[in-house]
Amino acid sequence: MGNIKLAIKIDIDTLRGYLEGLPKLLDILNENKIKASIFFSLGPDNSGKALRRIFRKGFISKMLRTKAPTAYGIKTLFYGTLLPAPMIVKSNPDLIRRSISEGHDCGIHSWDHVYWQDNLPKLTREIIRNELQKAMELYEKIAGERAKSCAAPGWQVTCDSLRVQDEFNFDYCSDVRGYAPFMPEFDGVTFRTPQVPSTLPTMDEVLGTIPAEKLNDYYIKLLHDGLNVHTIHTEMEGGMMSETFREFLAKCRDNNVEFMTLREALKSSKLINSRIEMGNLDGRAGKLAVQI
Repeated sequence: MGNIKLAIKIDIDTLRGYLEGLPKLLDILNENKIKASIFFSLGPDNSGKALRRIFRKGFISKMLRTKAPTAYGIKTLFYGTLLPAPMIVKSNPDLIRRSISEGHDCGIHSWDHVYWQDNLPKLTREIIRNELQKAMELYEKIAGERAKSCAAPGWQVTCDSLRVQDEFNFDYCSDVRGYAPFMPEFDGVTFRTPQVPSTLPTMDEVLGTIPAEKLNDYYIKLLHDGLNVHTIHTEMEGGMMSETFREFLAKCRDNNVEFMTLREALKSSKLINSRIEMGNLDGRAGKLAVQI
């Protein structure tokens, strides 16, 4: 294999993923001396409200393919409905501090993941700004430093969300599925915050269509020369698929893959100009932001 670079992007969506999956992933990354980019949902875990997506095409099949009750836990599937929505990061602030102290590139994922993912097109710029501001304030209070990057839940963007991210002066965002770091245009508006897109399918998009024992070979074959960005989830790769992820990193080492963070990838990339459109991807219910 040639000059393959791989950035691991970790999204934290739920309380269980934060308390159980993140420490396991940090241990695995430490074992392999790899730094990742980690994005935190800081506010309430309203995962139970996500079940309203049941009417979206492909949602039920995805839940069955990925064995969601096992991956996320039964309690998680009722948070915010039959069970109160617990606060994610306040449950153990030291996990953010640990992530930073171990040298990972850390940023904001959301305040309320489900609220953003399911309602963003209906939200005003003021509401979007308030959602990010709450996450930014808690992050800074815990970390002792301002968050400098952001990754939108569910790869959901609007013109207003991109404008607000520009207001926050993030060094970069990772809101999009695509192929190379770029300066974004959306709905005819050009924005000034660079995007570092996820380039590989996520495990929950392919698990069930590809047998678990063949997943790593599948991903190794997808890696190409240049930058690859792989988004993983603490609930999946930090949970029931953690050994599969550990083996994936070993296979990458065997193939001389160079690991880097999204921040490092941005610094070493020549930015292009690209449009963002809302489109469909195999294995994912609903539309998401795609680099064109």
